[in-house]
Amino acid sequence: MNDLNIGIIGFGLVGKRHAIAIKKTNGLILSDIIEHDPTSLQDLDKNESYNIHNDLGEYLDKNKPDGLIISTPTILHIDQAMKCVDKKIPLLIEKPISVHATDALALIKKSKEINVPILVGQHRRHNQIVKKTKKILSEGVLGKIRSIQATCWFYKPNHYFDAAPWRKLKGAGPVYVNLIHDIDLLRYFCGEVKNVYAKAIQSTRGYENEDLASAILTFEDGIIANVSVSDSIASPWSWETTSNEHPIYHNTLNSCYLIGGSEGSLSLPDLKLWKHEKKPDWWTPLTSKKFEFENVDPLITQLENFRDVILGKSDPLVSGLEGIKSLQVIEAIQTSIIENKAIDISNLN
Repeated sequence: MNDLNIGIIGFGLVGKRHAIAIKKTNGLILSDIIEHDPTSLQDLDKNESYNIHNDLGEYLDKNKPDGLIISTPTILHIDQAMKCVDKKIPLLIEKPISVHATDALALIKKSKEINVPILVGQHRRHNQIVKKTKKILSEGVLGKIRSIQATCWFYKPNHYFDAAPWRKLKGAGPVYVNLIHDIDLLRYFCGEVKNVYAKAIQSTRGYENEDLASAILTFEDGIIANVSVSDSIASPWSWETTSNEHPIYHNTLNSCYLIGGSEGSLSLPDLKLWKHEKKPDWWTPLTSKKFEFENVDPLITQLENFRDVILGKSDPLVSGLEGIKSLQVIEAIQTSIIENKAIDISNLN
């Protein structure tokens, strides 16, 4: 089998991570980088033979890669993706798929009409910790799932925002940029959300976006989740600092998710199970055990799925529609914040 030629649109922090992962993924070659900002290319490895392009339209007129990864700011996703779909190029679009779910629905409709696969970069679903958790829950080890607590607290330094001023704008706060990962996992574990109530605090740094938000999610199966996100809290409790997904984040040996069931509870990402020795009873001892898992970079596993989808060997683990459903929950959180009321999303398609 010949290696597939892959291009990356947008070579910022995430685009660079994809480039590293492609080099480690069998069957893929990074052939093209499409980036108009020369500062994003300053640290490009001069020993690599990438083709550099600064205009997507011109690139698509002259090239037909086997697949493209879109890792530009969210506001650009739909326009760029539409151009690629027109050329029938399979896509991996970084999360969130769009700023607005209605725009993404139009994209997905078009892609289905002409049979162009679209994957969404909710890479945590590809993490072996998450796959193991999904198996544990499906086997009923915890009994009936009742509740989840998810914490997503970290401190982004000022230079993070100064390096890319769009990160200071409305819609680029931690709800859209970070919490969507956690929402996607909660949906993966618990099913669809039917009701949302949320609160947020405006950025204390004077930016247009929020820097703290909390939400209560009610799922169709009666599960209630409490989630909190902030990019202005110094904390050891976030997926980044507990999962060992990316070495840039120093591991704090903590947990950030607690999943509670009628027969036991599980903490993540350490996969530690707590159960009573015989039957649930708060007057009896609890015992614990840790599940083992293989530590594999989920970006590589995600690219393997992208490769297999392009080759027609597999379905997307996170399809365009799945990306939209997680985005709809995020939109409901934002609406709840603005309108100061619970938002019913049980009838969304």
